[in-house]
Amino acid sequence: MIKVLIVDDSALMRRHLTQLLEAEGGFKTTAVRNGAEALAALGEAEFDVVTLDVNMPEMDGMTCLACIMTSNPKPVIMVSSLTEDGAEATLQALSLGAVDYVLKPGGTISLSIERVHRELVTKIRAAARARVRRSVGLKKRIALDRNRIVGQPREKQVAGPARGGRPGLVLVGVSTGGPGVLEDILPHLPKDFPWAVLVAQHMPGSFTGVFARRFNELCALPVREVERQVIIEPGAVYIAKGDADLVVTRRGLGYSATPVPCSSDHLWHPSVERLVMSALDVVPANRLIGVELTGMGDDGAAAMTILRERGGLTIAQDEETSVVFGMPNELIRRGGASVVLPCDKIAAQLVSWLGSADTEKRSHAG
Repeated sequence: MIKVLIVDDSALMRRHLTQLLEAEGGFKTTAVRNGAEALAALGEAEFDVVTLDVNMPEMDGMTCLACIMTSNPKPVIMVSSLTEDGAEATLQALSLGAVDYVLKPGGTISLSIERVHRELVTKIRAAARARVRRSVGLKKRIALDRNRIVGQPREKQVAGPARGGRPGLVLVGVSTGGPGVLEDILPHLPKDFPWAVLVAQHMPGSFTGVFARRFNELCALPVREVERQVIIEPGAVYIAKGDADLVVTRRGLGYSATPVPCSSDHLWHPSVERLVMSALDVVPANRLIGVELTGMGDDGAAAMTILRERGGLTIAQDEETSVVFGMPNELIRRGGASVVLPCDKIAAQLVSWLGSADTEKRSHAG
């Protein structure tokens, strides 16, 4: 039995969420009206998961989340609106340690709640098994560490790509827990990182623009959302637009990143599987690195296994630092991981393999 604390100032929303979960079976719910009541409830009883609205009187969701993660960390799922403000608040919450989010039903709640029924149930069950991340003083730590990328000891040494030739691509797949994990990776890539980084993060289209702008402020590399076809430049990060898929195509002597409609052949979007397979169609495998991060399911595991079999390199995030170990575990299980690393060592591994843009230029000239 999963014990769920529902926190929402709307009586109608509390009633619908309670009825939905209890009708599903396997859940025991308690519902409260605001953050202050939530903290009181958490002090009196144990809960496996908290669903937390953002905007509430007396104590809002962000304040409540900060208190939960400081005093008694629990898996928290944010209930977010589709607005830009909702996206900003949700990404901040994920940075503070929230496990996941669901989009708040709009319009007639009794009708639209059915649309999020399966997503909510699936995410609460995953959250009950998830590892809670703590992120304290993140921006200060990133500011201090940005220009101090230090290689970390690794259990397994793997040679990097051959120097010289056309710059390659780092392909990153990530889902549940991704925004927090990516903050341990992307801001630690130096400004002269020689390859482009393409990120497929499972996320709705209303979120990915805000997501890209947030990381552009945190990173030494430029970060942009791919809203239309763009030429891929070395030393830049490209975020796949939500509610679409991202594919790599050939463009003269280089490559382009192109958003395309979601494929019905893939369950999750932006699809990691489709991104990696499209890159393998036009880029030599030895100029590709796949990075499979935290998330439910197996999106990208099959494609990254093929990438490794063809001579590319892959990194799987380890279980200890994954919020949900589904996607990286599938890559490991299939034998597709060149190395398995905690998220805070992945940037250093990429730098160790690739060096800097100056290193690439000197090698090519030689």
